[in-house]
Amino acid sequence: MTSAKANQGTASPDSPQSPAPSPGTPPLAVAAGLLTVFLWASAFIGIRAAGKDLDPGALTLARLFIGAVLLGVVVLVRRVPLPPRSDLPRLVLCGLLWFGVYNVALNAAEQRIDAGTTSMIISLGPVLIAVLAGSLLKEGFPRPLVVGGGVALAGVLLIGLATSSKGLEAGTGSALALLAAAAYAGGVVTEKPLLGNSSALVITWLACVVGAVLCLPFLPQLMDNLSHASGKAIGWTVYLGVFPTSVAFTTWGYALARSTAGKMGALTYLSPPIAVTLAWLILDETPPWLAVVGGALSLAGVVYSQRKR
Repeated sequence: MTSAKANQGTASPDSPQSPAPSPGTPPLAVAAGLLTVFLWASAFIGIRAAGKDLDPGALTLARLFIGAVLLGVVVLVRRVPLPPRSDLPRLVLCGLLWFGVYNVALNAAEQRIDAGTTSMIISLGPVLIAVLAGSLLKEGFPRPLVVGGGVALAGVLLIGLATSSKGLEAGTGSALALLAAAAYAGGVVTEKPLLGNSSALVITWLACVVGAVLCLPFLPQLMDNLSHASGKAIGWTVYLGVFPTSVAFTTWGYALARSTAGKMGALTYLSPPIAVTLAWLILDETPPWLAVVGGALSLAGVVYSQRKR
């Protein structure tokens, strides 16, 4: 994702019990939120396809460069104010975790396990965010979080068992996906205080820029990969930068501005089934049956952990 995740912006970790916004949310905002989740889910397929020719770091740099340029155009056109200088250290940390470590780990994971399985492991992100928020932001550890988190963790262990039976590479892929989920959670928790001073759009853009700058050491690798990459891989790379990054974050911001983080964030529960379906249709991939069971168990734990206190 990531989204981003976060991606998926900062909304996805605050998801409530219901899987969709309330009737009070404007229909256009619901449509924008659904489009965002679909694009984020499609990113798992794009990464899997582009990763056949591009290394994890190179693919991250290419995607973030495209996203930073396009988001930067939006920021300039809208003349969005920049955040205060005092927020710079936290902004750099957010870019490092959410756009740098998250994307590289996710890309590396998808070179080892299928897109659907990866998306199910990443769905643990909201629980990790709640745990970090409880300890770092002093939001506490309510009973639904503890119980739901335990159930979700059990689901991830099942996914790990299912992939480890396929060999060391698959087991490593699951560990990398879990690292990506942890980096995503850390990035979102780091970002949360920044939104008190600045818009989500400018924070997302600057974090994307930070991630791209930190990935510049992968530039020689990217140039080498592109010299022999297929047109299909390059096309998917451009798609990742334009749609799951630039367009999805923009539509998410539009939806979030017209609803609440919790209501819109619940839509991210749709990401794993969409990713599994797209992987089956486009890549002819299906996760191991035990991974599907583990994914369903993990998703149930995430949903329960986000129940109203």
